[in-house]
Amino acid sequence: MEKINRSLLIKVHTLLAAFILPVAIMFFVTGALYTWGIKGGTEKTTQELHIKEPIKGGLTELVALAKNELQKQDVRLPSGNAKIKKIGSSFQLEWSGSTVNVVLAPTFQPLIITLTIENASWYRQLVQLHKAKGGTPFKVYATAFAIALLLLIISGFLMALQMPKLRQLTLISALLSIVLFVAMLISS
Repeated sequence: MEKINRSLLIKVHTLLAAFILPVAIMFFVTGALYTWGIKGGTEKTTQELHIKEPIKGGLTELVALAKNELQKQDVRLPSGNAKIKKIGSSFQLEWSGSTVNVVLAPTFQPLIITLTIENASWYRQLVQLHKAKGGTPFKVYATAFAIALLLLIISGFLMALQMPKLRQLTLISALLSIVLFVAMLISS
């Protein structure tokens, strides 16, 4: 196996590790705590809105209604995607983001709808970013992080393979990791 320039590999490995450290810590902490049900809190307000005609349940209509009301209340628009969720024979608009979640739902009275606004705590904002509920800039950043993390792992693996004292241990560790991963997939 031809050796890759070890000095360059070490520099790339070190720079990538330093560059992704903050976002890596965020993803590791929020992912580990989320696994145990720690998701952060929200401050929730619900209000009734009186409308002039019954809503039909179209995504465009409901998003426009939500945007209009949020702008009136000077509430930041959610950074994620809006969707219609079917609930039995009814529906509701769910629009989530990193800092705010919005639910717009019809009531039994056709000219009254409810608007629920959930403002996320600082920790909940990090969890929402972890779950890809942020805007496009953070999604690009998270994708760059994922690529950098992959390159970091590959460069560390290649450095270990180049060291005769670590080569066998590295290969055994990689094989055991694959076996453990498959076992966890099967057991879950």
